[in-house]
Amino acid sequence: MSAAPAAAARSPATAPPAARLVGIRKTYYKPDGSVLVDALKGLDLVIPRGEYIAIMGASGSGKSTLMNILGCLDRPTEGVYELDGAAVEKLDDDELSRVRGEKIGFVFQAFNLISELTIAENVEIPLLYQGIPAAERRERAAESLKIVGLDNRMTHRPRELSGGQQQRAAIARALVGKPAILMADEPTGNLDSSTGKSILETFETLHAAGLTLIMVTHDDRIADRCERVVRLSDGMLESDRDGGGRARRRADAGGNG
Repeated sequence: MSAAPAAAARSPATAPPAARLVGIRKTYYKPDGSVLVDALKGLDLVIPRGEYIAIMGASGSGKSTLMNILGCLDRPTEGVYELDGAAVEKLDDDELSRVRGEKIGFVFQAFNLISELTIAENVEIPLLYQGIPAAERRERAAESLKIVGLDNRMTHRPRELSGGQQQRAAIARALVGKPAILMADEPTGNLDSSTGKSILETFETLHAAGLTLIMVTHDDRIADRCERVVRLSDGMLESDRDGGGRARRRADAGGNG
């Protein structure tokens, strides 16, 4: 598998974090204006560039709300959210959509590929929305598919690929915009254990090349592969600890020193 795009390379220590949230609150209201639920209650979180972080929590913990805010799919009721060094919490819908397309790559449990399109055409879609010329779209789609090892499947359609290959195509689509952050929501949920392991190895290769990854998972075994594990409870930060991935890298570094 090829390395991640140059845009994903690790940034200097002086660069701003990939994401910074300060005092983030998200309140949902009833039609009469009364509070329905406080989904997030003054959350503070910093995600450095190049980090591989797992977000965990039970249903109702605020995990999905946090992911929606991090992914610019929603905005907080209060607080500051800086994405790649720029404040985004007060952007209007059009500006938020533009930032989301340029800065965030999404990988979901469902592959969400369009069956009538080739794999290359599926990967090009985010660039089409950004108004990128056709020749550049084709070139960048080919580059992304090479990264995930699917450059020999560009003209195939989704039904001609295995589940694991379809998820790799979805990862290529998420990478094609050269995002600041790749967000993955239960990306192995529809895959068997062997194929899921292969997809996780793909994420680890991308992370090793410098990409910032945020993984939502309910599986402690998957979270243990990450550098850092953040767990939410009742809209607040319950714990923030090193994951097994960081511990193993420290052990490797010690053994090689």
